[in-house]
Amino acid sequence: MKYIAWLLKAAIFFTLFAFALNNQQDVTVHFFFGTQWTAPLVLVVLAAFAAGLAIGALGMVPRWLAHRRAARLARDEANASTLMGPQTRAGNPHGL
Repeated sequence: MKYIAWLLKAAIFFTLFAFALNNQQDVTVHFFFGTQWTAPLVLVVLAAFAAGLAIGALGMVPRWLAHRRAARLARDEANASTLMGPQTRAGNPHGL
């Protein structure tokens, strides 16, 4: 299984390497207010991919922080309940 994983990684690497070699033509990206950027196509694709990863990661941050906060509160409540010991409800001596 380890060799199959290495073969898959090598196939992906050589496919991306061939893509980079086949797309070395210069392209011009036009931005607002007349600004432009001229670079090889493979760099433009790589920059767009990296920007998408960064925007996706930044979009996950608020939800990630909320989950961390909820986990911390749940852990604190669990620690507080174990420190207080077993509690029984009024009228139910067995705690059920």
